[in-house]
Amino acid sequence: MNHGHTTYSVEEARKKLEHYCAYQDRSHRQVSEKLTAMRMIPEAQQRIITHLIQHNFLNETRFAQSFARGKFRIKKWGKLRITIELKRHDIGRYNIDLALKEIPETDYRDTFDELVVKRLQQLSHEPDGFKKKRKLVDYLLYRGWESTWVYQAAADLD
Repeated sequence: MNHGHTTYSVEEARKKLEHYCAYQDRSHRQVSEKLTAMRMIPEAQQRIITHLIQHNFLNETRFAQSFARGKFRIKKWGKLRITIELKRHDIGRYNIDLALKEIPETDYRDTFDELVVKRLQQLSHEPDGFKKKRKLVDYLLYRGWESTWVYQAAADLD
């Protein structure tokens, strides 16, 4: 009795994972979790992952680089947050360092400065100077920006 669980042959699972990886770069961890959710046995998972790597559907460096570029450009995350999130995907230090090099230093600084201006505009109604600083600092630290920059931006409000 099946109880609503779809079972996949190795071939079907391989094709499904090729599409999954072709649609968007994935980490090894995401692929493993997907295969586990598909109820694939460890031997089949290993065969499929090996196939995906050999045929360049799965590439940890490429994943890390596109993740870093995307989170920086779209979500305006700082390097600390990007690093934390890549570690959650079990990405190694070498690939994290390569990924962070994808973010041009001038764009990085400009984005930080734009975020400060934007957040201060949002907080313009806040009469309490201390609360305004606190909210600015919390906002920027949550997004993973360097604390030295964040606290300098807060100090510049005086």
